[in-house]
Amino acid sequence: MALPLAASGRLPDRLATHWEGLSGAPDGSMPLWAAAVFPALIWAVLALAVALAARRAGVSARGWVAGALLFGGVALAGAQASIVRANLDREDWRQAHSATGWVVGVFAAAALAGVGGVLAGRRGVGDVRGPVVEGPRMDIPGGERLVWLSRASNAWLRLIAAGAGLVAVAGGLAGLGGLLGPEWLLLMAPFAFACLVTLVFSSVRARVTGRGLEVAFGPLGLPVRRWAADEIESARVEERTAGQVGGWGYRLNGLGTTVMLRGGECLVIRSKGKDFAVSVDDAERGAALLNSLGGSRGDSPGARRSG
Repeated sequence: MALPLAASGRLPDRLATHWEGLSGAPDGSMPLWAAAVFPALIWAVLALAVALAARRAGVSARGWVAGALLFGGVALAGAQASIVRANLDREDWRQAHSATGWVVGVFAAAALAGVGGVLAGRRGVGDVRGPVVEGPRMDIPGGERLVWLSRASNAWLRLIAAGAGLVAVAGGLAGLGGLLGPEWLLLMAPFAFACLVTLVFSSVRARVTGRGLEVAFGPLGLPVRRWAADEIESARVEERTAGQVGGWGYRLNGLGTTVMLRGGECLVIRSKGKDFAVSVDDAERGAALLNSLGGSRGDSPGARRSG
């Protein structure tokens, strides 16, 4: 709603909102207020329908929920920006520029955003944890494979990413609508970069399998760091704080590498003489399974049992 209202001084009383497919000539219009309100109403209906469907389907539908909202949000915001750009500085809506090419690009971007939302929402559904143990090791019966999974996120980092992202998106839409010049769009690039980097390191997923440890970052689980079981010399649990490691996020200091999303227990591994720590819940169980995988090469009761 904000974009056409902000540019109202440079727009005609009615805005071209529909174009002929081949010629690209405008053939439909709406009053300025309707052009601002109508996409917002579509968004409200979409969000309500998705919320109701998600409530009935449960957690299994979260991928489609994210995909639908991202597709709808990008499509509506981008289409609105394209309409404003086409009508900008026109005295009459019939003089509006063609918006066909812009709309095609917007819907392509919306489709990519929707697919990304589906993939992000589906990650981790159906993951399994191993049994609870009290010690730093666990026996692995012969023929059985255990999987340990833990996640962590930082709401403040996500809030910072959202703030930077809103600035970048607002600037991008204003540029797409013709309200800002190229030099202003360049100023939006740092905000977009800050949003991306902060979002990636605002959440983490650690998983231990028979192959070793995998630590994935961000809502899409990318990038990923992996350590093979035979590369991990030891695993332990340590209490660490943000002050000790130098702040939040991905930190490098005298303690090694730490992914710090909340203070408290961290899963710490030593590989090739270097420590890597990640602040996740249930770290003791992850360390126990990693130590048992190392022990399965011949130095633990679990190795004798599985033989």
